[in-house]
Amino acid sequence: MKRSVGQPINRLQKMVQLLKLCRSCLVKYLEENNTCPTCRIVIHQSHPLQYIGHDRTMQDIVYKLVPGLQEAEIKKQREFYQKLGMEVPGDIKGELCNMKTHLDQRNGDAKSEDTANKEAGEEKPEEDNDYHRSDEQVSICLECNSSKLRGLKRKWIRCSAQATVLHLKKFIAKKLNLTSFNELDILCNEEILGKDHTLKFVVVTRWRFKKSPLLLHYRPKMDLL
Repeated sequence: MKRSVGQPINRLQKMVQLLKLCRSCLVKYLEENNTCPTCRIVIHQSHPLQYIGHDRTMQDIVYKLVPGLQEAEIKKQREFYQKLGMEVPGDIKGELCNMKTHLDQRNGDAKSEDTANKEAGEEKPEEDNDYHRSDEQVSICLECNSSKLRGLKRKWIRCSAQATVLHLKKFIAKKLNLTSFNELDILCNEEILGKDHTLKFVVVTRWRFKKSPLLLHYRPKMDLL
């Protein structure tokens, strides 16, 4: 069976179109719909939000296939935060650094590894070694919601707002000596949180008008039918 010549182009166009959807818009759409906003295929009958996440590999492919797309998107993000008078998040700064390094290498202007490491150490020693302590912080209370698991000895923690639910799962699994973090569900207001949700996103969408700390519950994973 021969592959159509236009098929890769159409697939690329779909990927670019999906990447134009910001996460907040996608979440808002899926609160009232259970289909893909592009192809209208059903994601999940009752819990579509739990089946969306960042596909970094696909995003990198699109960035490489579409010249200037990554630079344009990062520029828009920086302008957005500057317009609101907010500090540019750490993940966007990281993308900027990676993008600059990639451009320098492509243009043949990359410096030697020793020199680059020395300059990086001189320019941003605190940012490289503070383990996200300079990020916006979120106070969390982790409560056990099942008799099958034990509670944490220290259930109150404070961490970066850029941390994700997946990070919390790994943290809890390590503290409880579980064989896999995939055995856990984390809930907020009795709603299961997606593994790629950042704590900042959870606070804004589910805890905006409530007092700190952010109350999260964990329990053994329940398979949805």
